[in-house]
Amino acid sequence: MGDYLRPRDLDEALQALTRPFTVLAGGTDFYPARVGRPVTEDILDIAGVAALRGISESDGGWRLGATTTWSELVEAGLPPVFDGLKQAAREVGGRQIQNAGTIAGNICNASPAADGVPALLALDAEVELASRDGVRRLPLASFITGVRKTALLPGELVTALHVPRPRHEARSAFLKLGARRYLVISIAMASVVVEVSNRTVAAARIAVGACSPVAQRLPDLERALVGASADMHLGEQVQPGHLAPLSPIDDVRGSAGYRTDVALVLLRRLLSTVAA
Repeated sequence: MGDYLRPRDLDEALQALTRPFTVLAGGTDFYPARVGRPVTEDILDIAGVAALRGISESDGGWRLGATTTWSELVEAGLPPVFDGLKQAAREVGGRQIQNAGTIAGNICNASPAADGVPALLALDAEVELASRDGVRRLPLASFITGVRKTALLPGELVTALHVPRPRHEARSAFLKLGARRYLVISIAMASVVVEVSNRTVAAARIAVGACSPVAQRLPDLERALVGASADMHLGEQVQPGHLAPLSPIDDVRGSAGYRTDVALVLLRRLLSTVAA
């Protein structure tokens, strides 16, 4: 086995990253991928860094610490705009995985089927990145660049995600289709955030996962919903052409055509639900 370091604080973690460590928090993807063979990588385990954990609120919105677990997110007292993310959190494996898996680990793993990503995209989340040279923020849509690829630079560590405060009353929801209820890789999933003012849609943010190399926002649909009546018929606004940014594939879980059909149904159900 390679070197294993468990830093006590953030400064020590950033100092260690002058070497090419594999950063580990919950390890819920890392260890299962190495069953039956030795771990040879140098590991930097950041699970014990207190500065990376927890959820805080400010006038501008919320900061979700990088190593906040999915269980901690579900149990946090957050407003309805986070309902979709909480619903996604309950789909991240079983309870044991949710107790160990972290928010930042989910985005850094950069799987096309990462359950947290569509909900975080719909929340317009930004990624906070720290290095010894300073801190920068990047929209989540720019952070994940491909399958298992991110914009993380050498020496950088994801320290938090930031969610801006919506301007109007906001509702959100998440749906996922898999071959069974839990412990399954998605065939398709979607998340929506709808802001409502005077019973009409003031803003909408919609994202679909497992239907492209990277989860995608649907800007044409978002624009089409603005000004629509926020009632149980809102889902009828979704048309097949709104799914143009998606590029689903055929695999053992479903065909590209099936994924497209599923995404359409999920979006219509989600929008009808949050509007009603």
